[in-house]
Amino acid sequence: MSIDKRTVMITGAAGHLGRAVAAHFAEAGASLVLVDRQAEALAAAFGADTRHLTCTADLLDAAQVQAALAAGIERFERIDVLCHLAGGFRMGEAVHETSDSTWNFLFDINARTLLNLARAVVPHMIERGGGKIVAVGAFAAQKGVASMGAYVASKSSVIRLVEAMSAESKERHVNVNCVLPTIIDTPDNRLAMPDVEPSRWVSPQALAEVIAFLASDAARAIHGAAVPVTGLS
Repeated sequence: MSIDKRTVMITGAAGHLGRAVAAHFAEAGASLVLVDRQAEALAAAFGADTRHLTCTADLLDAAQVQAALAAGIERFERIDVLCHLAGGFRMGEAVHETSDSTWNFLFDINARTLLNLARAVVPHMIERGGGKIVAVGAFAAQKGVASMGAYVASKSSVIRLVEAMSAESKERHVNVNCVLPTIIDTPDNRLAMPDVEPSRWVSPQALAEVIAFLASDAARAIHGAAVPVTGLS
């Protein structure tokens, strides 16, 4: 997959999916810039592994995003791949009942974080002659869903931003794509939905493999794609 000797920046790195993606790229020989909001979570997830760089950053703060990118470049000279995994979920409100706090939270964590990362990373990749960006959307975001209006709207924005970024950057050898998972099989989701059979969900490891494919040279002809990753559901 031509990942070895490349530098991969992963947001939401301390989460369940982040750890799976980091493990997959590390096994392939990549250098990692592991970004999360909490230093304690990064330390718990990755310990004192000095092969990779951990960076604490609030992705809603453009200056902190730029600082994380600069730290990665200082350590590894470049960022070849961005895997933007950080995001959030809320549901339960009808559209006409949606609070400003829910709307702002979801659009901030899902769409504005991608915008801040694009502002930082895309110019660097263009200057370097190319790169790969893989974001995480949501399978549910392909249409409106009752009691999930704000969530699907924010994740649909991720898909549209990915398509726009791809159209803007593909001639400069930057591939921008996203994955659309259904429910990811994590301990948190199992706890929240104890009556649902998790074997039909998407494992973090399986999703990590798709993300790694989109970040590889094997996906060099794929631009602006939103790839469903649905497990058995």
